[in-house]
Amino acid sequence: MIDRLSKIVLVTAIACFFSLVVFNNVTDYGTNFAFVQHVLLMDTVPDSALSWRAIANPTFHHIVYGVIIAWEAGTALFCWIGLFQLSKFLRADASDFNSAKSFILIGLIASCWLWLFAFLCVGGEWFSMWQSPIWNGQPIAFRMFVITSIVLLFVRQPDSEL
Repeated sequence: MIDRLSKIVLVTAIACFFSLVVFNNVTDYGTNFAFVQHVLLMDTVPDSALSWRAIANPTFHHIVYGVIIAWEAGTALFCWIGLFQLSKFLRADASDFNSAKSFILIGLIASCWLWLFAFLCVGGEWFSMWQSPIWNGQPIAFRMFVITSIVLLFVRQPDSEL
C-alpha cells in the first residue's frame, strides 16, 4: 500500500505545481510573459550568427505564451483526473490499479515534453537561451524535467497485489 500511496502523493505534488504555475501565469501574466518575449527576441543573447532566429512579432509572443499556459493547464488537468481515477482503485487488485494510471502517465509525459522540447530544445538551443545572462530558464527546465521523469519512472513501475 505504501508504494501506491507514494505514487499518489508524488503526482499530487506535480499536479499542485502545475496548477500553481497556471494560476500564477494567468494572474501575473506579465512576469513570465517577459521571459518568453525576451527568449524569442534573443535581445539579451550576445551577438552571434544565430540572431537571425529572433522573432520580434508581439502577437506571436502572446500566442507562444498562451500555448505554454494551455500546455501547463492540460498537464495539471491530466494529473488531477488521473489522481481521482487512481484513488478510486487504491485498494483494488493490481491490474485495475495499474490500468488506472493512464491519465497520470499522459500528464507526466506532457510535463516531460514541455520541459525537454519547449524549454530545453526550442528555447535553449533554437533561441540560444543558454547564452542569455538574464533570461536563461535552462536550469529550472532541467530540474523540472528530471523531477517529473523520476516520478514518471516510479509511477510507471507495475504495482503488485496488496
